[in-house]
Amino acid sequence: MVERRPNAIGLAIVATVYWGALFYWLRGDLLDGAADEQTRALKMFLVSFPYVGYIMWTTMTDLPENIREIPYIGRALKPVLWLLFVIALAYWGWVDEAAVGFLLVGVALLGLGAALALTCLLYTGTESSRLYGMSRLVDVYPSITKPEGHVRFNQKLWTTILVLIIYFMMTNVMIYGVSESTLDIFSSFRAIMAGAAGSIMHLGIGPIVTGSIIMQLFAGAKIINLDMQDSGDKQLYQGVQKLLVLFMIPIESIPQVYGFLDPSESLIIGFGIGWANAIIVAQLFLGSYLVFLLDELVSKWGIGSGISLFIAAGVAQSTFVGTLSPLPTVKGVPLSFDNPPSGALPMIFYTLRTATNSQLVSQNGFELILLNHANPVAALVSSIIVFLVVAFAESSKLELPLTHGKVRGHRGQYPIRLIYASNIPVILMAALLANVNMFTLLFWSHPVLSTVPILGRNGAWSKAHWFGAYEVGATTPSDGFAWYSSMVNGVGDWLIPLLNQTGDAYGHSLSQIMIHVFVYVFFMTAGSTVFAKFWIETTNMGAKDVAKQIERTGMQIPGFRKNPVVLERILERYIPPVTLFSGAFVGLLASGADLLGTVGNATGTGLLLAVGIILRTYEQIQKEQAMEMHPVLREFFGAD
Repeated sequence: MVERRPNAIGLAIVATVYWGALFYWLRGDLLDGAADEQTRALKMFLVSFPYVGYIMWTTMTDLPENIREIPYIGRALKPVLWLLFVIALAYWGWVDEAAVGFLLVGVALLGLGAALALTCLLYTGTESSRLYGMSRLVDVYPSITKPEGHVRFNQKLWTTILVLIIYFMMTNVMIYGVSESTLDIFSSFRAIMAGAAGSIMHLGIGPIVTGSIIMQLFAGAKIINLDMQDSGDKQLYQGVQKLLVLFMIPIESIPQVYGFLDPSESLIIGFGIGWANAIIVAQLFLGSYLVFLLDELVSKWGIGSGISLFIAAGVAQSTFVGTLSPLPTVKGVPLSFDNPPSGALPMIFYTLRTATNSQLVSQNGFELILLNHANPVAALVSSIIVFLVVAFAESSKLELPLTHGKVRGHRGQYPIRLIYASNIPVILMAALLANVNMFTLLFWSHPVLSTVPILGRNGAWSKAHWFGAYEVGATTPSDGFAWYSSMVNGVGDWLIPLLNQTGDAYGHSLSQIMIHVFVYVFFMTAGSTVFAKFWIETTNMGAKDVAKQIERTGMQIPGFRKNPVVLERILERYIPPVTLFSGAFVGLLASGADLLGTVGNATGTGLLLAVGIILRTYEQIQKEQAMEMHPVLREFFGAD
């Protein structure tokens, strides 16, 4: 391979963007401040150069062998020095409280991202991708170690149960120092994000899924040229994705704290506004990083995926409460005809038992039961329909006949599911829309980001209303692209206005409401199709990988030569079309479920994901039990 040269254009762009952003941040003090303010701002600006330079040097070079072999210190010298650098910046921010945001966010965090980007652009090796410039960092990244041998089924089961218990405990650990008047940016996507508002699980799986989205889009668009069939490239891909998740946690934490998760007055009085915000960010970082480690623990030592487990657990909890809760709809108010139980079934029984026929007719009791309650009958019926449809789709599959090349009469099938790409594409697409909502909200209402030119509401040449507009105190969009692509949550958002021939609460016309429905369904369907293709390519589920897997077991398709190339050609007729169809089908099913609504405000997408996850987990348990009883099956499934 030809040795790469540094990308001069990319280097200039990254350097200009990063240091230009720092200059924009300090422009007031640098240009219009007094002499001491200019000196202070210049020092803060200049400290970014040695910080970025140190990270680039540590990522691009190895320490001398005699230093690396020093016990306890040698291999940890680079990260320890980086940590001391960050501690020095934090101490500077402690002394100068007004500088803590710039030093910890602008220098420590964004400087890390800029340094790694510059390192990749300076890479001059012969490997397939510039991401190999970060290979030294990937090799030392802390992670959950893989089991060296076979993990018994009972151990996997107890590990999964323990992780689930820890997850529920974390959703009840509230963030210390947050004021009561906070906004939940992910309120519409809470079931999918697998988090709990106001807790250290506030971000849920958002950073993990966002990191996966970015890597899959870059890999699918060939921006990062990695071959997922090569073990080295695949290992680098997974390592860089972990680094990106670690970077995305503060990226998603910081904007929420500076504008939505406001610190309490007591915390501000005790530490100052800068450090009060930093304390909340640290708690969000800790919670999200624990979620990341738990997901990795389940993937390596448990059953299934931690992300899927958390989503299913959260949706199951919401559905159970929304169906069976006997508590009144309005807390603190006694049960009555106007305030029935919040659960769907208790509400039906209570209303029919206590209300008279005249009340049911004159006070729209039947409409309350069917449509207007927090968990109406329509939502209960739609939840049952979604469950049945997903169960049928999960069980539908195409089976390719197989025979053993050496054992006569030994036959089998290789199943290609209708939902071949599972529910991951829907998770990725829903998370992408959640991030669109978050960043448009930030550019609309955040005190600093709203001044950004074009994107910000108060910035020069502002076009923010095109991207997304919001009512005061609201976290769901009311206009713009963010509204048209946002989740349609139940019949109240579209069917009731259509039947009543009236607009919605935001004043949209019926045509705008129907365009909203069409755009949301289109984005969910098309986006899930694209992510299904990317997911199959990056998880060894493509035709080439499946052909190798079947060939290793000694099986072959009857009537064809036992050759991986021939087997791959046959699988190419089925796997790519089924992959695209499964992505479109799951996206269409999820968006259709959102249109109907569900009990417990779990959203149609969340319920679809939960049902699919539960069925897949059950099948995974069956497979683990089969491998426990018949060890020869481990080779076929690639478990050893």
